[in-house]
Amino acid sequence: MKYIILFLLHLSFTCFAQQYHFAAINHLIEQEVGRIVLTEVYQQLGIQITITPLPARRAHYKAAMGSYDGEIMRIYSYGEETPSVTRVPTPYYYLETMVFTRKDSGIVINTANDLSRYQVVKVRGVKHTQNITRGMENVTDTDNTAQMLRLVNTGLADVALTNKMDGLVTLRSLGISGVVAHPKSLNRQTLYHYIRNEHVELINKVDCKLKELQQSGELDKLIERAEQQVFKLKANHTPTF
Repeated sequence: MKYIILFLLHLSFTCFAQQYHFAAINHLIEQEVGRIVLTEVYQQLGIQITITPLPARRAHYKAAMGSYDGEIMRIYSYGEETPSVTRVPTPYYYLETMVFTRKDSGIVINTANDLSRYQVVKVRGVKHTQNITRGMENVTDTDNTAQMLRLVNTGLADVALTNKMDGLVTLRSLGISGVVAHPKSLNRQTLYHYIRNEHVELINKVDCKLKELQQSGELDKLIERAEQQVFKLKANHTPTF
């Protein structure tokens, strides 16, 4: 009878334990890595989460309005623009804002200001490329990375902007060799997990765990495994969108 009671108590706790639902941006390589890493972080805390990939604007709306409990990965300024969420203080990944052009274009971009001379494409709602092109009239939004790189490859756009890793992996999966990354990125930014303000205890727990994993070196190992997993998956998959 004792063991039955203990089992029922465990079952009750499992059924009623709080779960969290976070948004991610779909079709971005760094977000795919983040999904793997953050799921492991929460598992080590004994907390179950679900992550739903969405277009960037919709992900922002869902987190800001409270439909979801936050977003898995955004740049620092996202927290300043979204008062209903709190930035987990410890960053756990990074991105580089990279210029991609046709190999034979002769285009040289040294600073963000140079972008104003060319027809630029970027993924709609992604903050780091949105910020770097703010105020420019020669910028067109696309639905995803593959779409904008195809536009550059066919000469319908001059410059594509995305995270370096995202662009390189997508080019490889598309089999495009005529589009290349510039030697130097325009910007490098750390990435943070964002959680709704009402989950104060969760914010502290996740931050402590990230610090622990960083100090032990386990976070670097976890990121490396996640990158290898995503690279392998994307290399064998050609986007159809």
